[in-house]
Amino acid sequence: MKACLRTLLVLSFLLLPVACRSRRARTEPDAAPPAPDTSHHAEGHNGVVVSVSGPASEAGLGILKRGGNAVDAAVATAFALAVSFPAAGNLGGGGFMLIHPAPGGGAPIAVDYRETAPAAATPTMFGKDDSQYTHRAVATPGTVRGMALAHRRFGSLPWAELLRPAIALARRGFLFDGNLAENLNVNLTAAPEAAEFQRVFGKPGGGPWRAGDRLVQPDLAVTLELLADKGPDTFYAGPLAGEIVAEMVRGKGLITAADLAGYRAIERKPVTTRYHGYDVYAPPPPSSGGICLVEELNMLEAFDLTGWGRWAPRTFHVLAETMRRANYDRARYIGDPAFVQIPGKLTDRAYAHELARTIDLQRATPSTTLSRDIKLSQEGENTTHLSIIDSKGMAVGNTFTLERRWGSRVVVKNRGFLLNNDMFAFNLVPGVTDTKGNIGTPPNTIAPGKRMVTSQSPTIVAQDGRVKLVTGSPGSRAIPNTILCVLLNVLDFHMPLQTAVESPRLSHQWLPDQITFETPERYPELTRALTAMGHSVIRTTPVPQGDTHSIWVAGPNNYVGVADRRVNGMAVAY
Repeated sequence: MKACLRTLLVLSFLLLPVACRSRRARTEPDAAPPAPDTSHHAEGHNGVVVSVSGPASEAGLGILKRGGNAVDAAVATAFALAVSFPAAGNLGGGGFMLIHPAPGGGAPIAVDYRETAPAAATPTMFGKDDSQYTHRAVATPGTVRGMALAHRRFGSLPWAELLRPAIALARRGFLFDGNLAENLNVNLTAAPEAAEFQRVFGKPGGGPWRAGDRLVQPDLAVTLELLADKGPDTFYAGPLAGEIVAEMVRGKGLITAADLAGYRAIERKPVTTRYHGYDVYAPPPPSSGGICLVEELNMLEAFDLTGWGRWAPRTFHVLAETMRRANYDRARYIGDPAFVQIPGKLTDRAYAHELARTIDLQRATPSTTLSRDIKLSQEGENTTHLSIIDSKGMAVGNTFTLERRWGSRVVVKNRGFLLNNDMFAFNLVPGVTDTKGNIGTPPNTIAPGKRMVTSQSPTIVAQDGRVKLVTGSPGSRAIPNTILCVLLNVLDFHMPLQTAVESPRLSHQWLPDQITFETPERYPELTRALTAMGHSVIRTTPVPQGDTHSIWVAGPNNYVGVADRRVNGMAVAY
């Protein structure tokens, strides 16, 4: 079944039309710009919403049309995603929201609603062979608190009104697309013992889900109504909190009433850099994605990428080398800032330029030679992103997760929502870092109340105080590299947004020491040149890299939204 899903996603990606021309360099001579389509491309003057789910995008657009702002629409879209994309949209997970106010409305902010380790958690509570699909894998959820904080700071419509679209969607149901149906079938088959998961998400009458089938979620509708009527506190100190704790008791999980009552979302200052005349904003730690992205952009300032060309071997080589160095620093330094002192140099231009000087333009740097401070031992698409802009220019990027798709597969009994398995985002085996990519460095080991590191990085690019680009992606440690590819395509190579989103992507995450590339077979000369430089180049598997739902501001109130077709999605505008 997993092979079927992999084949479906890879085949769908190979059918994507891709064009890549820059103003200065011919990049892919055998491709033409993709034609816009009605579901994945939208233009408007008053607002745009882009997400992985058509019903969720429509929910957010409806809020904009009723006079809500971008934050109102983001909250509505996020709750609708918990209904229509339950593999990653959630009540029981966490993430980051990046908010750029309308011009004159103040500085951008990041809302950190990453999950936290329960008070009973310990650094060595998991072994390498422990299952991630258990109650013990569940961290204290942050999504509802995060939505509430964003709404309290910037929302203009009543809280309850923002949940109404999700409630209606849960009651009447939504139609499966092929990707979500296949993914759910895989997980239902893999988890026959998860009785509540089977009851809530199994197909009535039995058999596999198919595209066009309707999923109705009455339990979730009642839960959302309670959140609408009683407010977000009911999730952390009210009836819903009590039922989450009861679920933990049933499954021997760790979350207690005190863990829930003590959870807080945090307003943080984004990390930022100026790149080729644009201001780039991304979330700070415990997001490692923002740090990696800023460090990579600062390094790339030292190189003439546009002169070399987008698909030139030297361009790919330098991109891989910057990614390698940023991800090494991620492993060395990044953790929850309440527990770890994170060096300020990571976002400093001088430090990045120093790193850039260590890049040999002719040869790859073996990743193991970077590991001065990390002793090496011997030998998920689980997230979703949405982008929104309103008529006044306020923009929101929101990325949230259950960790693995469908999280822990634990559904709170009679409440219809999934819980995360984000405890597995910590470094589970302290001291064990190996060339296969397992990381055991101290900054991200488990501790009570600690937020686990994530690569989630909703990103906003502005110019002269006005938003130009909103983007983000799922994809684990490849997230900042995925975003980097989109930024370079737009800012340096001046691709139309749809071309920028659909162009092939690469990633290097330090360990394992390899470049993953979506379509190496389409670029045989490039792949051979990189191999000659000392790189190992493999095809991105099991699914294409990322799922970027993005917005480009082409002019005053001239918005272009593009949904990434790698998984699914819809861009809507008015």
